[in-house]
Amino acid sequence: MKRFLVALLPIALGATAALGLENENSTVSWKSIAGVITAPGIDNPVGAIHAGAGPWTVHSGHARVNLLNGYTSFDVDGLVLNGSSSSGTPGAITAVKGTLVCNSGATAPTILDTVAVSLDVHGDAHFDGQISDVPATCDNPVFLIRIVTPAGAAGRWIATGTRRFADNQAQ
Repeated sequence: MKRFLVALLPIALGATAALGLENENSTVSWKSIAGVITAPGIDNPVGAIHAGAGPWTVHSGHARVNLLNGYTSFDVDGLVLNGSSSSGTPGAITAVKGTLVCNSGATAPTILDTVAVSLDVHGDAHFDGQISDVPATCDNPVFLIRIVTPAGAAGRWIATGTRRFADNQAQ
């Protein structure tokens, strides 16, 4: 029996180490948020998600998604139009949502959204909560900020996470 337990111990420790490694990679962070850079009327899609109809800029922001439990947070400050008569403001956009795109280079990426949050007159929006149904494999994750209102622009992305890190990477 002792030999069995001694032989089983390395296997158990190896399994524990493997689970620890998986958990280390469970959270993805984007240390910055950047506005979509596109000329008015030119689309810059991410998969099937179309870009906003003009260029946007961001003062600061970040996002974080736990791929195991769906906990998501994002913070964006100064998300405003860059050009047009609404330059320096969010224009008619009053609500946004965060979107996690898993397997973004694949033919059929998985698209998961947060609930809508207000975008204030300064272009600030904040979210802490859950997204559901994160797939077991979420390769090449992309984080987008998308328009919720007004309805005519709903679904378009206007900002994206940049400087992506997994939990186990040096930051």
